[in-house]
Amino acid sequence: MRKSQSYRVQKLLTYASAYLVLIGFGLLILFPFLFMVFTSLKLPTDVFRSPPRLLPMSPQTVTIDGQQFPLYMVETERGSERLAKIDRGAPVVILASVDDPRQIFERAPREAKPVGGFANQETALIDGQERKLWEIEEQGRILRVYELSRGNRGVFADPADPARTFEASLNEARPVERFDPQTGNYRRVLELQNIDRSLTNTMLVTILVVLGQVTTSVLGGYAFARLNFPGRDSLFLVYLGTIMIPFVVLIIPMYQLMVIIGWVDRIAALTLPWIFTAYGTFLMRQFFISIPRDLEEAALMDGASRLRILWQVFVPLAGPAIATQATFTFLYAWNSFVWPLVVINTGNYSNQVLTLSLMVLQGRAADSPNLVMAGTTIAVALPLLIFVLAQRYFVEGIATTGIK
Repeated sequence: MRKSQSYRVQKLLTYASAYLVLIGFGLLILFPFLFMVFTSLKLPTDVFRSPPRLLPMSPQTVTIDGQQFPLYMVETERGSERLAKIDRGAPVVILASVDDPRQIFERAPREAKPVGGFANQETALIDGQERKLWEIEEQGRILRVYELSRGNRGVFADPADPARTFEASLNEARPVERFDPQTGNYRRVLELQNIDRSLTNTMLVTILVVLGQVTTSVLGGYAFARLNFPGRDSLFLVYLGTIMIPFVVLIIPMYQLMVIIGWVDRIAALTLPWIFTAYGTFLMRQFFISIPRDLEEAALMDGASRLRILWQVFVPLAGPAIATQATFTFLYAWNSFVWPLVVINTGNYSNQVLTLSLMVLQGRAADSPNLVMAGTTIAVALPLLIFVLAQRYFVEGIATTGIK
């Protein structure tokens, strides 16, 4: 009995440890995406905050006499209070006693005089650092001190009683902030770079490329799998061999072809050259070969034509292969960058796709990473959704391409 309980406890601990490790790695992988999304919802000042933080925060304000003032947590005789900073105040310097570093003093810069004068100011080695020495007056005594930091004294007022004011160091006052996602960043991005038009163009190009590749792959795959014609296998090997040709080799001849046809700077150059794919034809051929010939022969005996057999028999059975092909093609067409960069002018905003718009946005909004991240989030959101919904087809695609 004890051995059985010990085994269950050990098994439970093993599963718990495995889940904790998997969750940890999952959060690690998910962090860049969360950072992108949360940064797209921040203010520019919050993006450059040090130390950085993940969530978008903005200063909380209060209205006094019709004006907006930021709120700070300030230590007063009543304790820690939320007060509005109504004036920046005078500059101050924070000093520590040379004899007793625990004694901290706050003075206006003019109240601290350099030991030995400004020209020959004395220094001392304190905590491994050489610091300049100053003299201040404290309760009738002259103390030797060194500088810790500089800042400003702010004038704060009680929002409930604006006549009640305080002076405190801004270094010690903590700003009151709240979770405040700036959803307006997305509207600014759409207005800044005309990304709404780029998004429409990208969706149009992606849909046309997916439909074109699936259609030509199904037709080509069926022809190479079921139709007998002279040189079929040799032609298929040649067609399949085009996969090994690097894209950089094709850029110049394809661009020259677009110039001859007159498709440079047009959406047609992003769609029609990419509706044929050797990979998709190979994928469909391998799947169609696995379908029993008895189904095709029965349909032929019933008088069905080749196109009807393909549409009513093969296509319904090839659902997983078609979904796999459509998923891969969607991600490729959506993320395409090099070819649009070559064939579409960056100044032609009406025919740009998302990848080009994001490249231009990085230059125009270099000082606003929140806007760049907002544009990136727009570009990533739909492919991520498609991947989540169709991720099993990525796995099935590996098995499907290996069917003999």
